[in-house]
Amino acid sequence: MSQGTAEGAAGSASGRRAALSVNVDHVATLRQARRASYPDPLDAAALAEEAGAAGITVHLREDRRHIQDDDVARLREAIRGKLNLEIAGTEEMLRIALQVRPHQVTLVPERPDEITTEGGLDLLTQRRRIQRVASSLVQEEIAVSIFLDPEPDQLEALTAMENVGGFEINTDRYTKASGDDARRELDEIAAIADAGAAAGLAVYAGHGLTTGNVGPIAAHEVIEELNIGHSIVSRAVLVGFRQAVREMLEAIG
Repeated sequence: MSQGTAEGAAGSASGRRAALSVNVDHVATLRQARRASYPDPLDAAALAEEAGAAGITVHLREDRRHIQDDDVARLREAIRGKLNLEIAGTEEMLRIALQVRPHQVTLVPERPDEITTEGGLDLLTQRRRIQRVASSLVQEEIAVSIFLDPEPDQLEALTAMENVGGFEINTDRYTKASGDDARRELDEIAAIADAGAAAGLAVYAGHGLTTGNVGPIAAHEVIEELNIGHSIVSRAVLVGFRQAVREMLEAIG
């Protein structure tokens, strides 16, 4: 049994399984490659929910490289579970979020030349601006999460903020590590997760997770939800969306 499978089995034995929020950004990436009307991320979201996903995540980027404004509005109306909207903390994105009113907004850093999100928000330098955006969202009863690297000083800055109910741990370094380095990254993630939960925050995790590496993350009991997209969409190209989501849920435990 692989390490991921063993850890996932341990999570199942405890009776708790982290929820899965499927990110459908890269269904839109495929569509935008031809500026076509298909494949529709709304169809993928419906299939993901049918297969057992608890929610859907999308990142509305400022350059609109994949998800479009209309996608977010349609998803908000159509899906049964939670819609988690990832956005940069800009005035334009705040305005859109307040119009669409997703169940949750996750505030993320964003650079135009990055391939994908490269790290967590730096609250040591941006806390005042992020606090202002979070307060505006919470006033409209939209839950707020912050995408953070697993670093104690970032969590300390987060716990000093108001109106933020949770945070998503950036698992990127863990997914790129192996051997002792991977174990150290897991220890750092576990420590931040435990500290965040002890502070009363909801704890989520995501970035770079696959069926092969998700088990140890999913097994940590305070992590409530995993946000996973690229690996599911990539697998779905070969086996279909329902099957890809089911495989991920099995790996979660």
